Amino acid sequence: MRLDTGQHTRLAQHQQQKLSPRMIQSMEILQLSSQALEERIEQELASNPTLELAEPTATDPDAMQAEAKQDARDDREGERELAVRDDSVDPNHAEDFERLSNMSEEYGESWSNTYESESYKPKFRETGERDSKMDAMANTAARPASLCDQLLDQWHLVDMEDNMRVAGEFLIGFIDDDGYLRTERATILSQMPPEVNADDLDPALELIKQSIEPVGIGAANLCECLMLQIDFKIRMFDAEYDEEEILENLLKIRTLVANHLKDIEVNRLPKIAKAMDCDIDEVKTLIAMLRQFRPHPGRMLVEDSPRLIRPDAVVEFDEIEDHYVARLTSDRFPTLQISPSYEKMASDKSVERKTREFVSSNMVSANWLITAIDQRHSTLLRVISVVLDAQRDFFDQGPQHLKPLPMTSVADQLGIHVATVSRAVSEKYIQSPRGIFPLRMFFSGGTETESGDSMSWAAVQAKLEQIIEEEDKSKPYNDDQLVEKLKEKGIEIARRTVAKYRKQLNIPPARQRKEF
Repeated sequence: MRLDTGQHTRLAQHQQQKLSPRMIQSMEILQLSSQALEERIEQELASNPTLELAEPTATDPDAMQAEAKQDARDDREGERELAVRDDSVDPNHAEDFERLSNMSEEYGESWSNTYESESYKPKFRETGERDSKMDAMANTAARPASLCDQLLDQWHLVDMEDNMRVAGEFLIGFIDDDGYLRTERATILSQMPPEVNADDLDPALELIKQSIEPVGIGAANLCECLMLQIDFKIRMFDAEYDEEEILENLLKIRTLVANHLKDIEVNRLPKIAKAMDCDIDEVKTLIAMLRQFRPHPGRMLVEDSPRLIRPDAVVEFDEIEDHYVARLTSDRFPTLQISPSYEKMASDKSVERKTREFVSSNMVSANWLITAIDQRHSTLLRVISVVLDAQRDFFDQGPQHLKPLPMTSVADQLGIHVATVSRAVSEKYIQSPRGIFPLRMFFSGGTETESGDSMSWAAVQAKLEQIIEEEDKSKPYNDDQLVEKLKEKGIEIARRTVAKYRKQLNIPPARQRKEF
């Protein structure tokens, strides 16, 4: 009975701890990346009529006045150029009609037809400003054709029967971005439309491999992909050149791929040399020649677009104050405000009540958004400032001097919840003299060295990477030896931790790092 009462009390307390909509929105805005925030602002501008972009304030009255005079002068110049002269000056208006005739000749029929048409409407607003949305659409780069579209374009140029064409179009849909057709046959058959005959699949696939470029498209795996390219090279040299040494090397490379692809992966060069009855230097030469072939031919047609990273803050060193300072890059975000006309409408008693309620509701939402964005900027800058003070050694000396920095410590210093810190650093980046880094990178646990200094796990990884870079590649360190090398530098961690960090750094084991 007591247990039930306790559960009931905790449940009631839990139900009372509900977040207000305003707090939920603030947390959502805080967690958004810069790109996501820009999209959110655009959505709000489109959906909330009371929210608008603030006009830039004039900072130089003289410059503004000069600009206004220049605009007026330009307007007068434009009017003068097209104005019909007074009859007393030029009774026949010869010069004016000559100018109009020259403009018609220069711009073609579209000039006269456009202005003679009664349905003509200006493409610009009355203020003379360009339509920003139309400009954005015009300046947007066209989306590149997908790999499937490019392969289909080539396939449609191949001379074949209709049944083969349909089967090939169906198979091309299963080719991935690497250029491989890895889908199991049972899956292909289960999705085969009625117009495709199963007996046409294999011949169509062979025709794809032989007729579509780059060579290797349609292969099932790496071995087949390389073999297709090598065989094509052999046929080309055999037909056009007759260079025996090149053909001999190509045949050896073919044998290498067919029988020793796994051995190449794990660096078993002595085993390959023994099997092929040659020395290790020749094996290394053949492997170097093998690198001319493409393991992912599909990527030659469709390259992965690099991820665009926009730093949320720029870190600079203040030599006068001798410390690092950060400034937000929030100036690229538009400045928002409540529309004055809607503010007036909300307080105008002559406006219908439902309309005023609708406007007031949207004004509240707009105010919440503006406040949430301001809080986001303030919280982010405060968190970054604490990071700069705590990680001074990193910015001065590099990754090996990154210190442990728990989020709870930052939260305590700022007097905010640790969840707020977590949201503030989520998907945020800073640009510093040492490069661009994710803000979350500066928050991690760590260990103490023998000298008593604190070192983050990221710093341990950097030290491990340095040891491996400086090793003798003919006798690379195994994981046990790496443990000892780290211990010599005052860092004591387990062998399994070394193996885990090595994998995270994409560093192969000693056997694969060995150079013969």
